[in-house]
Amino acid sequence: MDAAIIDSGGANLASLQFAFERLGARTRVTADAREIAAAPRVVLPGVGSATDAMERLHGSAIASLLPSLTQPVLGICLGMQLLFERSEEGSTPCLGILRGQVRRLRAAPGRPVPHMGWNRLETWKADPLLAGIAPGAYFYFVHGYAVPAGELTVAPVEYGEPLSAVVRQGNFWGVQFHPERSAASGARLLGNFLGL
Repeated sequence: MDAAIIDSGGANLASLQFAFERLGARTRVTADAREIAAAPRVVLPGVGSATDAMERLHGSAIASLLPSLTQPVLGICLGMQLLFERSEEGSTPCLGILRGQVRRLRAAPGRPVPHMGWNRLETWKADPLLAGIAPGAYFYFVHGYAVPAGELTVAPVEYGEPLSAVVRQGNFWGVQFHPERSAASGARLLGNFLGL
């Protein structure tokens, strides 16, 4: 197995697993803490509510396991947000691996919420997860909550303000967009993750 995909109950699990398969990777969708701990890489996907996702992670003992992992971990969309301390969505305490708060996006003329569709990244810091991906590459976003750009931001996306599109601290990475829906750039990012 090349990566364990945490069974977070999201609807994107099959498309994420298929995206890895297209790269020749063997993955397993699992909620087994022992299997996740033994995997060479771990993916925390997520769609839906932060409160529901955290309840599932606590119910399967994964919430207590995740902060102790030393292999590369990639949070995707809601999975990235769960790595932080707290979400405004239901005032939910999250995993607390990364410092910061997840905020609700504010709608404005020409800027509906959720932020949905293709948007460009501007790379702030060199990182192996983004190797070979040019600044200004487009990725596919679907989210109503976000982490403001800050010290952990590797690459921001502009949506009325700079938001964290890629974050990193040590062996934990997070991406707000869906790489499995982001064509060649998303495939390159997933391939880079497999090389970590």
